[in-house]
Amino acid sequence: MVHFIHLMPFCIPDNMSKQPMSISDEDYKKVNDAITAVKDDGKAIRSIFESYYESEVDIDWEVDAAVDAFSIFSSRWTVEILATLYIAGDRRFNELRKLLRGISSRTLSDKLTKCVETGLVDRVVETTSPVKVTYQLTEHGRDAGRLLGPLVAYMKIYQGRVTRHSI
Repeated sequence: MVHFIHLMPFCIPDNMSKQPMSISDEDYKKVNDAITAVKDDGKAIRSIFESYYESEVDIDWEVDAAVDAFSIFSSRWTVEILATLYIAGDRRFNELRKLLRGISSRTLSDKLTKCVETGLVDRVVETTSPVKVTYQLTEHGRDAGRLLGPLVAYMKIYQGRVTRHSI
């Protein structure tokens, strides 16, 4: 017999010292319904991909593709940069640096370059005097943010960062 032990952390992680967000039961249900819809869509997409295999699923190819898809998000500061641009909108370099607690100018420059190279961020140069450079999410970057939104919402609930309250 196999026993699965599932421990749900209900403490606030060190990097999240603020109190959990408390939302109404109605909104909590809406969020959970949206997450359920995304999970159902994920199952349908998985099923479509699996239907193209004549025999067994090529696990190595599937895992490699998943790792490649998520690799940009696994780098320190990249998620912070993308989330900041997604939530706060277009920003200049120094505005981003101030919003990103603790990032050095060199690291921000390197990470923005990588985000531009991967097509998630555009570097927009206005030829004014002085030259004005703004960073903004590309359509691909905004789509990735929208697709990751339900995962982030799920994790916020799972980690106890979002709770519901009755009104």
